[in-house]
This record gives sequence, C-alpha cells and structure tokens, in this order.
Amino acid sequence: MQKETEQKKRKQMERFDMLGKHPGRALIFFAVPMILGNLLQQFYNMADSVIVGRFVGEDALAAVGASYSLTTVFIMIAIGGGVGASVIISQYLGAKEYTKMQTAISTALLTFLAISVILAGFGLFANRAILSSLKTPANILEDAVLYLNIYFMGLPFLFMYNVLSSIFNALGKSNIPLYLLMFSTVLNIALDLVAVIVFQKGVAGVAVATVFAQGIASVLSFWILLCRLKEYEGEDTPKKYDVEILGNMVKIAIPSIIQQSIVSIGMLLVQSVVNGFGSSVVAGYSAGMRIESICIVPMIAMGNAISTFTAQNIGAGQTDHVKKGYRTAHGIVFAFAVVICVTLLLLKKQIISMFVGGNESSLAFQTGSSYLSFIAYFFVCIGLKALTDGVLRGAGDVVVFTLANLCNLAVRVSIAFICAPLWGVQAVWYAVPLGWMTNYIISFARYLTGKWERKRLI
Repeated sequence: MQKETEQKKRKQMERFDMLGKHPGRALIFFAVPMILGNLLQQFYNMADSVIVGRFVGEDALAAVGASYSLTTVFIMIAIGGGVGASVIISQYLGAKEYTKMQTAISTALLTFLAISVILAGFGLFANRAILSSLKTPANILEDAVLYLNIYFMGLPFLFMYNVLSSIFNALGKSNIPLYLLMFSTVLNIALDLVAVIVFQKGVAGVAVATVFAQGIASVLSFWILLCRLKEYEGEDTPKKYDVEILGNMVKIAIPSIIQQSIVSIGMLLVQSVVNGFGSSVVAGYSAGMRIESICIVPMIAMGNAISTFTAQNIGAGQTDHVKKGYRTAHGIVFAFAVVICVTLLLLKKQIISMFVGGNESSLAFQTGSSYLSFIAYFFVCIGLKALTDGVLRGAGDVVVFTLANLCNLAVRVSIAFICAPLWGVQAVWYAVPLGWMTNYIISFARYLTGKWERKRLI
C-alpha cells in the first residue's frame, strides 16, 4: 500500500516538471497559464484606469496613471524577488530534494512578508514627496496621493500574492495563479463599478476595490499552497527558515528584482519627463503604457518559463536540453510579436478610445495613438531580451545579467531626459526599444560564452 502511495505521489510530481518533455511543448503548456494569468493581472490593473477614465474624467485617469509608475516598482520588487526565489525552488525540485524545497518556500515567504511591511511603511511616508519630485501636475496631485495611500495600506497582500504566484510557477503549477486571477479580476471589476458608479467614490473607490480583491486572492493562494505542499511530504521535517538557503536566494533575487524592476523604474523616472507636458499628455501616455504592459505579457511569461525550464534542467544536469528549449522559444516569441504588431496597428484607435473617449482630436487621444503606432513594431526586442535573461537567471549567472538590465535602464532614462526637451514627448518612446536591444545584445553575448552552463547554486 505504501509503495502504491509513493508511486502515485511520484507520478503527480512528474506532471509538473519540465525535464523529459519536448522543450517547445513543455514551454507552451507551462507559459500559457502564466500568459493568461498575467493578462488577467494587467486587465485587473487596467480596470482602474478604464473605469475612472470613462466615468470620472481625464484628470482622474491621469492621477491613476501617475500613481501607476510608482506602484509598479513595488510590485516588480515582489515579482523579481519571487522569481529569484523560484530559481532555487525549481533547482531543488529538479534535483528531487523535496525537504529542502519546502524549506526554501517557507524561507522565501517569511522574508518577503517582512520586506512588504517595510515597503508599505516607506510608501505611506514618502509617496507625496516622490510624486512631487516627479513633477506631477498640481491638478491631479491630491487624487494621486489618495490612491497611493490606500494602495500602500494593502501592499503586503499585493506583495505576497505575487510571491506566491512565483512559487506555484516554480513547482510547475502555473494554472493555480490563473484560476485565482480569474476570480479576483472579476471581483475587482465588479467592485470598481460599484464604488465609482453607485457610490461615486472616484479614485479612492477603485483603490479600495483593488486592495480588497487582491487581499482575498492572496489568502486563498496561501491556503492552496499549504494543501499542495502535502504532495511533497516525506520522512524528514523541513525547517521553517534557513539562512544558507536565503543567501542563495539573495544571489538570484537581487538581480531578478533589478531585471523585473528595470521597466518600472524606467517608467517612474521617465514619468517626470512626461509630467512636464501637462495632464492631457500624461493621460494619453498612461493609456499607451497600460496597453504596452499587456502586450509585453507573453514575452515576460516566456522569459519566466524559460527561467524555470533552465533551473529544473540544470538541477538535473541537462544543459543540452536548455539550449534546445532556448532555440525553440525564439519561434514562439516571433509569432507573438507578429500578432501583437498587427493587432495594435489595426485597432489602436478603438483601444485608446476605451480610456479617453472617442474624441480623436484631443491631445490625450493623439498621444496614446502615436505611442502605440510606434511601439507596435518593437515587441520582438523585449521577447529576445526576456528569453536570454531567463536562461541566465535560471542558471544563476547573474553578474552580466544584472549589468545588461542596468544598461537598459540607463539608455531609456538618458535618451528621455536628453532628447524629450528637444524632440518632444516622442523621444520617450524612441528610448524604449533602444533599451531593450542594448539589454539583449549584452545578455546574448554572455549566453554565447557558455559560462552559464557551469554555474551551480545547490
């Protein structure tokens, strides 16, 4: 009977690994739930902008948009830290060291819970000063501060949900975050509509709805994780916290936080340039950025999928399988890029009008439409960057990986600050693909050396 139970557990766990499967099929089946889940996450976030833009007004849209750049930085810290922790978790899973894997999970959760509380306190204390330093227009400053105050009160829930999602992905169970997001997205949109239309709470209403819906999702995520970890129980009792494992996580988590945060830190710094052009341009730019954040989802998901794929296969000593998966993933990324480009070019006006109405002569509409018309051609660049970064991150090869992402940030910010005063706000979007390609070239050069194959973390 015990033998049958062990065989059943082993078969259950084998369903979630990425070792012996055809790379393309493994990556697609693993990435699709992440893509759908991340799309729902973006729709979840975008609901605030659409609802306040249509039912409250352009200034409310600009206020939420100005807040978005700052909130994204904090969430990307959670995602980056979770991805870094997931590399260690995946490598233990690939090596079938399940007790240490469970210790790594509890260590990650306790660490990031403490970090989220500290960041929430910092955000509540500093958000007005940050918004003022970013030259947020005076007519939207108070609403932006109000939105952020509510947001930071619920930051631990938002933070832990994203860390838990990364842990599920590390275990190969990327479908679980998808189901939870389906639930929380519907709940968030319903609460947004009630708060804005029925109770007329405007910016404050959508902030409360977001925090409440994500809080419920985070509690459910934790409960499901506890249930799922029973599949890996053995004779040895895992420790609740391990400093040595934490040290290995930090080696990956810090570069991963930098990598995941580069786009949002760049957005935050560039936001001060955009703010100087007035609230109408801020509204149009915010709409364009919300659409961009949706369009990069398949690329980021493929990068995270190849990271888990790499970590599990390196844990099992299968570096040739990693190379095959990396090559196969290129075709998937190019296909995504073509679909995104064609969709944006055909439907950009209809998409922007969801945020700022159908007045095509307005400055907000023209700004958003112009941004989408340009950036549509360049999403393959971030796809190539995400794949190559994913291999290096999954292998634990972090030095050049970190440098590449810092160069990406430097290019984006320097071009925006230097050229926007000369060429107008359009210089902000010229900087985006240049930063992505700089990052890719540096990371790909490192990949070609093959040194990542010899990295070991466990």
